[in-house]
Amino acid sequence: MRFSSRPSSSLLHDDGDRPAPPVVELHQISKRFGAAHPLVLDGVDLTVRPGEFVSLLGASGCGKSTLLNIIAGLEPATSGSIAAPAAALMFQESALLPWLTAQRNVELALEFRGLGRAERRERAGELLRLVRLDEAADKRAHELSGGMRQRVALARALAQERPVLLMDEPFGALDAITRDLLHDELERIWQNTGQTIIFVTHNVREAVRLGQRVLLMSSRPGRVLQEWTVADEDRATLPNTLTRHLREEISSHAN
Repeated sequence: MRFSSRPSSSLLHDDGDRPAPPVVELHQISKRFGAAHPLVLDGVDLTVRPGEFVSLLGASGCGKSTLLNIIAGLEPATSGSIAAPAAALMFQESALLPWLTAQRNVELALEFRGLGRAERRERAGELLRLVRLDEAADKRAHELSGGMRQRVALARALAQERPVLLMDEPFGALDAITRDLLHDELERIWQNTGQTIIFVTHNVREAVRLGQRVLLMSSRPGRVLQEWTVADEDRATLPNTLTRHLREEISSHAN
């Protein structure tokens, strides 16, 4: 399955052809961990509109995860301004509670939102069906494959019903086949829910396959070097272009 390079007009427009207001706006975000430490991020600008799927691409250590933590409110920026709603954050590790079933792991997020027991159970079942894991609802984490655990983690993140879903290399630890299958699943879920997603990766093909826009970040300090809007016809050729730019940036930083 492939989705259009443009999201639904109902998501990006609030009146005719007028773009909907951004859901996330970052202006000149910089970050350093203490005065004696070098900059991790330097003057990052980012605008994301409702329903967009944006990929942040960069080499390991370029500050992508730090930027995601700032958007999530887990880290303060050293300077700059940010306007962003409460967001759900999904990590590379599923971080499921091992003594709970898949169903109960999802229900826990709903419990934190104050939903009653019957409503929690019904909604958790719906979310597990959405990620195609309803038959594994009673299994615990050790009984699930890595891909299945990440799907439970995705269902748990969606259970928070936050306006933005932040995904920090959620498929990085999986084998290639499982990762490819989860790309298809995430595409399907994004289409079905219209969720706004900011997806961090260092995998060029993953960034292009999933993102409507790809933002390439520099090595530290992290800056947005260039941005591409991904059209369907670009998906075969754009990875080579991005790989060349990424290699040039890594080589330049090493020198």
